[in-house]
Order: sequence, then C-alpha cells, then structure tokens
Amino acid sequence: MKSGIHPENYRLVVFKDMSNEYSFLSRSTANTKENIVWDDGNEYPLIKIEVSHKSHPFYTGKAQFVDTAGRIDKFRKKYGEFGGKANPDNQPDNAGDTPEAPEAPAAPAE
Repeated sequence: MKSGIHPENYRLVVFKDMSNEYSFLSRSTANTKENIVWDDGNEYPLIKIEVSHKSHPFYTGKAQFVDTAGRIDKFRKKYGEFGGKANPDNQPDNAGDTPEAPEAPAAPAE
C-alpha cells in the first residue's frame, strides 16, 4: 500500500439516516458543523444522510418512498404556475388538443 495517500485525521462521527431516524457511530474525515450527544454521553460530529442500510430497498427487501425534504411539493409550489395557471389535476394543459404546426416561410420568388 502506498504511504502518504490516506488521510490521518479520522475521528468518531455519528451518521443519522433522516428517513427513519436511525443513527450509527463510525469513523470519518468528513467535515460538519453540527454535533449530537451519543448514547455513551459523549458529543460527536453529526452527518445527516438520506439513505442507509436501514432504509435502502436492497437491504430492506421492500420499496419505500423517501422524500425527506418534500422535494416534490417544493417543485410543484415553485413551478406550478410557470407558463400560466396552475394545474392541480396533474393533467396536461392541452389534453386532447393537437399542436399546431408553425407556418413554413415563403419560398423566395425567382
């Protein structure tokens, strides 16, 4: 193994799965600004993650929808009125309409 290519500043860090509140203590070099008091009474840096082995469908054997930040609702709220009125039924505004073809430019006279 090459020397000098691996970081030396490993420390204990708590990783917290935000989809199901599962936490585990491990070693990492990742930086974070948040801390948490662990079960042993000590304070450790906290790294929030969205998927862990407790919430990933491969490990759980079942599919579950993970929308921890409400991304779909944020998107609909932000872009729902883009280009006109909001469409709450999730149906295309031009359902059943056929798009009109643009007019072709006139050919130059010879």
